Amino acid sequence: MKMGSAGLVSIFRNGCRSLSAPVSLLRMLTSIDASSLHKHKKSIRKSTALSCLSSSKRHLSCLSSKGDVALIATTTSVNGYPEYHRLLPCPSQNGPPRVEHLVVSEGGHVLEYICKALDLPPLFVNLIHFGAVYYALVCPQPPPSATPEQIRIFKEVTAPSVLSKRASIKGKTVREAQKTFRITHVDQFVEAGTYLRVHVHPKRFPRCYEIDWKSRIIAVTDSYVVLDKPAGTSVGGTTDNIEESCATFATPALGFSTPLMTTHQIDNCTEGCVVLARTKEYCSVFHGKIREKKVKKLYLALTAAPVPIGIITHYMRPVNIAPRLVSEDFIKGWYLCQLEVM
Repeated sequence: MKMGSAGLVSIFRNGCRSLSAPVSLLRMLTSIDASSLHKHKKSIRKSTALSCLSSSKRHLSCLSSKGDVALIATTTSVNGYPEYHRLLPCPSQNGPPRVEHLVVSEGGHVLEYICKALDLPPLFVNLIHFGAVYYALVCPQPPPSATPEQIRIFKEVTAPSVLSKRASIKGKTVREAQKTFRITHVDQFVEAGTYLRVHVHPKRFPRCYEIDWKSRIIAVTDSYVVLDKPAGTSVGGTTDNIEESCATFATPALGFSTPLMTTHQIDNCTEGCVVLARTKEYCSVFHGKIREKKVKKLYLALTAAPVPIGIITHYMRPVNIAPRLVSEDFIKGWYLCQLEVM
């Protein structure tokens, strides 16, 4: 076993999932009292940094029109997906990802458009509850792989003559209007030209329903809660699932009416201590401790082979999107990443 002080959370964000060696468990050990946490080193292992989600999940693959909705689908055939009847009960395994992209051509309630365009039952209202539906006032730029038909539809809905008639985007640049936001209500009105991104098959966390969450509480104060996070769960949720998370399940377990808030992350496959804030003020306090390097994280990792004792160093490009680019050589402006193996 090797133990190292490491901010490995920086590796695992944005979809990074696996180590190059077959790691079965990472356990993060921290002090219960957050105010006594010590110096933190932002750390990454090179073998981990390059593992990331496929960029294909982020692309708009095709555009077509369907009824009063212009549809941008991730595959050429919606019927190519396996049946997916409802979000609850939680499936024991995650199915293939499915992300659909819509451009509304007639104003109305968001749920009606999703059901009509994707031929989904109203039960999928849970998608909005899960935080799996996003909107932007203006459709984003299609990817380089877009077909002529896709480009045609994009140009049609973003033509200056069309955008000039939309009061909702007056005073905004096109770039500002293309920023996405999460849909929070099923009856939210979406006007013609609104872009919708629907994560039809959100990443699921069945372990959330198996845990005795109250037994995982380590400490409770007026400002924060320390939770022994189980492996196979998300601290604060994912892009397409904010419902099945440690913060969401720990809140009712403690009888709180105000949702707990995340202050930092550890990877889904990791178990160990996480600090959840009870107030926005403490979120700021804890983030300040991280910035000032007053937080120290220790990971206990099972490795496939002996790891050399000492400090492993590399540099990471300061761009918060996958894939994360790293270099063993110094590059000006890139983040210094160090992992100390003890």
